[in-house]
Amino acid sequence: MSAPWWQTGTIYQVYPRSFQDTNGDGIGDLNGITQRLDYLVDLGIDAIWISPIFPSPMSDFGYDVSEYCDVDGRFGTLADFDALLAQAHARGLKVLLDFVPNHTSDRHHWFLESRASRSSPKRDWYLWHDPAPGGGPPSNWISDFGGSAWEWDEATGQYYYHAFLKEQPDLNWRNPAVQAAMHDVLRFWFDRGVDGFRIDVLWHMVKAAGFPDNPSNPAWQPAMGEMHRVLQVNSTDQPEVHMLAAAMRDIADSYGAGAQSARVLIGEIYLPVERLMHYYGGERPGVHLPFNFQLIDAPWNARALANLIAEYEAALPPGGWPNWVLGNHDRPRVAAKRGQAQARIAAVLLLTLRGTPTLYYGDELGLSDVAIPPEQVRDPRELREPGLGLGRDPVRTPMSWAASKNADFSTARPWLPLHQDWPTRNVERMAQNPGSILELYRQLLAVRREHPALTIGSLAMLDAEGDVLAYERRHEAQRLLVALNLGAHAQSLALPGWAGDCRLLLSTTAGPPRIEGGVLLLRPDEGVILTVG
Repeated sequence: MSAPWWQTGTIYQVYPRSFQDTNGDGIGDLNGITQRLDYLVDLGIDAIWISPIFPSPMSDFGYDVSEYCDVDGRFGTLADFDALLAQAHARGLKVLLDFVPNHTSDRHHWFLESRASRSSPKRDWYLWHDPAPGGGPPSNWISDFGGSAWEWDEATGQYYYHAFLKEQPDLNWRNPAVQAAMHDVLRFWFDRGVDGFRIDVLWHMVKAAGFPDNPSNPAWQPAMGEMHRVLQVNSTDQPEVHMLAAAMRDIADSYGAGAQSARVLIGEIYLPVERLMHYYGGERPGVHLPFNFQLIDAPWNARALANLIAEYEAALPPGGWPNWVLGNHDRPRVAAKRGQAQARIAAVLLLTLRGTPTLYYGDELGLSDVAIPPEQVRDPRELREPGLGLGRDPVRTPMSWAASKNADFSTARPWLPLHQDWPTRNVERMAQNPGSILELYRQLLAVRREHPALTIGSLAMLDAEGDVLAYERRHEAQRLLVALNLGAHAQSLALPGWAGDCRLLLSTTAGPPRIEGGVLLLRPDEGVILTVG
């Protein structure tokens, strides 16, 4: 039986505001994504995940949804989405949407009805609570964007809960009517042909009954942001969430089970590995892929990464499929954290580990975090807690396509500034340079597609010393060796006996590999993929 596409494929995240503008308003749109589909096919990815496109007041740039079954006018229309989906499918690309089930916009008609009065039929669709006995918020829960997570509603004399902005009230997922309504949302998009969803903040969806205080965080420092003053023991990751994930999985699985027809659910979950594993499910399956974000913040040294990889693999439940991520719309870009040379090494790591990789748009160009002048800051997190480096604007800046005006992203001034080196760091220019990181990504994705050992093969860590991280990928008779130098000095790796007769498939640097007496000599910042036989 063939593996489903979401196990063998590579997912590419598109932040739609910043990918391609076609109507001259400085904001990317659906027609822009359609226009660039051939680029994505040429790059070699298999699926696109599009960050929220639903109608929204944009208090949190689409993660505050005011209507789940339509498209925001800034991005286009439902017809534009249908055209994008059809064009993507015609090219063999899958399309995933960003499902935001934990909260709505405060302008969603459900919330408007809920806050109209305490007797509203939709009052219990959200989380309302009387003040604490002595007055004030019902508990010490803190918004992820700072400040109390409880907002006072003067008209009805109660507080409502919001894990993020006050404009993003949390839904009450213990209410069966809420569950039914949101299941209908999933069906609406699955019926249109969507191939899956990334589920926003899945671990937030259920809160402890009674809303007890969260314990204080003894390790808290102001630079961490106010949300970390408490440990989110009671406001997140409750046992009941797994029943909700299982119900969504049932819906997804009802739409297809074949290698190409299968639908996929990917959960956004920031939890330690042992708790993350619960989201694969128990008696009933959970999400197909609980996002594994460990590489984003991992210590960038070979021994730490080797241990991280081995421990993650060992923790997977039977049948659980691994996945890896280097960055996303909320976290610093890999080139900003690791530097340009090691961003190339990180690309090889991401695309040769066992499991499904997710790329973030622009990482294939080596985009780094962009400094945003204070007067151009758009992100509410930075506006609420400035100066802590928590803002997300620097990783959401426009894609650079060419050296022409505004990097060919838009005819108008882009909604966020471009990176300073866009005249040279752009698709058109880098596609002409065989040594560019863009061409490295293309080569990596081609090698991955051509070698089942990299998509469905086993993984075994190899003994290595110093800054070298090495592992074997194997499928049937096909054996590959991946060796990565995570340092700025030359390193060596004693090749295992089975790798004596090897040849180069790919290197991050120019020139053939150097092997002397059974020892692979790696240049500074070099990664190689070798094939045996």
